[in-house]
Amino acid sequence: MTAVEPKPAVAQETFDSLNPATDEVVGTYPVHTAEQVGEAVARAREASRWWASLGFDGRAERLRRWTATITRRMTELGEVVQRETGKPAGDAQLEIVLAIEHIAWAARNARKVLGRKRRPAGLLLSNHSATVEYQPLGVVGVIGPWNYPVYTPMGSITYALAAGNTIVFKPSEYTPGVGKWLVDTFAEVVPEYPVVQLVTGFGATGAALVGAGVDKIAFTGSTATGKKIMAAAAETLTPVIIEAGGKDPLIVDADADLDAAADAAVWGAFSNSGQTCIGVERVYVHEQVYDTFLKKVMELTDKVKPGVQYGPMTMPAQLDVVRRHISDALARGGRALTGGKDAVGDRYVAPTVLVDVPEDSEAVREETFGPTMTIAKVRDMEEAIEKANATRYGLASTVFSRQNGPRIAARLRAGMTSINAPFSFAGMASLPFGGIGDSGFGRIHGPEGLREFSRPKAVARQRFTAPIQLTSFSRTEKTEKLVRTLVTALYGRGAKG
Repeated sequence: MTAVEPKPAVAQETFDSLNPATDEVVGTYPVHTAEQVGEAVARAREASRWWASLGFDGRAERLRRWTATITRRMTELGEVVQRETGKPAGDAQLEIVLAIEHIAWAARNARKVLGRKRRPAGLLLSNHSATVEYQPLGVVGVIGPWNYPVYTPMGSITYALAAGNTIVFKPSEYTPGVGKWLVDTFAEVVPEYPVVQLVTGFGATGAALVGAGVDKIAFTGSTATGKKIMAAAAETLTPVIIEAGGKDPLIVDADADLDAAADAAVWGAFSNSGQTCIGVERVYVHEQVYDTFLKKVMELTDKVKPGVQYGPMTMPAQLDVVRRHISDALARGGRALTGGKDAVGDRYVAPTVLVDVPEDSEAVREETFGPTMTIAKVRDMEEAIEKANATRYGLASTVFSRQNGPRIAARLRAGMTSINAPFSFAGMASLPFGGIGDSGFGRIHGPEGLREFSRPKAVARQRFTAPIQLTSFSRTEKTEKLVRTLVTALYGRGAKG
């Protein structure tokens, strides 16, 4: 059984999904209208009652079925990802494997994180019991990106489902086929109700989803679009999670494993054609090891070939951004050790390493989202930390140091840091994922991700009547004096004056 989709209208407008490497049409999808989006949300509202009623165990069992289906058909899904993004098979498989890990973790841990727990009632209300539990929000709208069309939206979809919500998913217009594959396979294992639904289209469809009465929006994309979504959501006080861009630094200390650091820099900057929100865009290297590190980076970069190690730029408009950032860096005194002014082609961008780039240039200040990186020499880690933090973004960061990694990481203004390995936090389902500043707010993954898609419910229950009644007009002056004496004995010893 395929997923239930919005009822088609007469003369439904459509759009094509293209392979960015060839411009071949790989699928045609409807541009869903605001009315159709509203109908999908209404169906999701009805389905949410059933999905929530299954409880943690019932939902976990169905999520395990979905995990098994995706695992068995991983190659099939990988081919869809390849056709719509152009990324190599190994990279497509990697994001699918990570998504599978997150589904399994959310299904396994939802009860432990969100289930009812006792809380201390306190001395004054010791005749009560106190509990808190996390209840589903209802319907969650997920607006996904094109760069990691499986891994990234599944970080919201999976955790929201495990928490008891239904989903209306609007994938990027560049990767609607991936979204449809995910929604259809979920419907195969959960055919009873339209728990996960698909709406496709452009910005207007996403805007319609924001205003369609969902209980939360989870968005991944640019900072500019995230701000528009927040403004629209404010009209109805709809809460949002924003996972926006980054200008993520990598710091190399004097005692770092330089081979590992260089490999992480090259992978972090160039994999997926640099189209990675947590990718390496800026590198700060201790002056004692700068020359050696640079040499190792260049040796590895020489082996990286567009169209082999990474695919084309998925979004054609991003080519102009990459070209502008490289040109600005060179015009302001920077040097391209590889790539440079001729790096940007019609579909691919050659790996570009820039040095001597001013810190106030576009290549350092703005998100490039292409296969480029700037490398700068610093006198010590204090300077590295200062420059790494001098950004309005604050998503991810990486540190290479044998002795000082945790100390440096603690001072970096970022939502996530990996030490002595690239992006390791992204593969750990127990860790929250998200940023600060212009990189957004809210968290997916881990216990924090489960709680993002639920509301805390506090319950206080009187177990027996206490001799002292505090919340009653029958309260006496004697009672008030007794309370003052008791509270002073408990908390007043440290008071002065």
